[in-house]
Amino acid sequence: MSSLTDIKVGTVVKVDSKPYLVTTSQFNRKQQRKPVMRTKLKSLIDGSALEKTFLAGESFEFAEIERRRCQYLYKDADSANFMNNESFEQFTLPLDQVVEPLQFIKDDTEVFVTFYEGNPIGVQPPIKAELKVVETPPGVKGDTAKGGTKPAVLETGAVVNVPLFINEGDVLEVNTETAEYVRRV
Repeated sequence: MSSLTDIKVGTVVKVDSKPYLVTTSQFNRKQQRKPVMRTKLKSLIDGSALEKTFLAGESFEFAEIERRRCQYLYKDADSANFMNNESFEQFTLPLDQVVEPLQFIKDDTEVFVTFYEGNPIGVQPPIKAELKVVETPPGVKGDTAKGGTKPAVLETGAVVNVPLFINEGDVLEVNTETAEYVRRV
């Protein structure tokens, strides 16, 4: 049987037969009361948030998830298409489920796909991506006293704030976790 202290940030538990990632956990023990673990959970399927308190002696189970290397092929009107790098099997994910990670992924990019009970449920892009700037306003000369920034549209459609010296056609390195400019390549 699992203990309350096994519930830590980053673990995945099953709630109502769905996998939830533990984002915060706080162990509480008061006099003459059973210890409890207060948690905030994020659904790995739809991204919804949930607060749940686990009581001592209450049964719960950890979800078995698997991350596999896959290749992002392309997206169409309502889905994104991927290929498993080991079996070469192709599969799709609904676009609304992967819209955030896709803003930093070019076609034919290797990504990690999360599987739950054999079904794909999410995508994790590489931490850093090199993307070309397709549209940005010109930097105004003399506007650099405070190290200003301006928006830039990248080839995947993502918009990030960049320094004023960045021009259209430049290739940038972007941190996909924070959606921030790192450097010009």
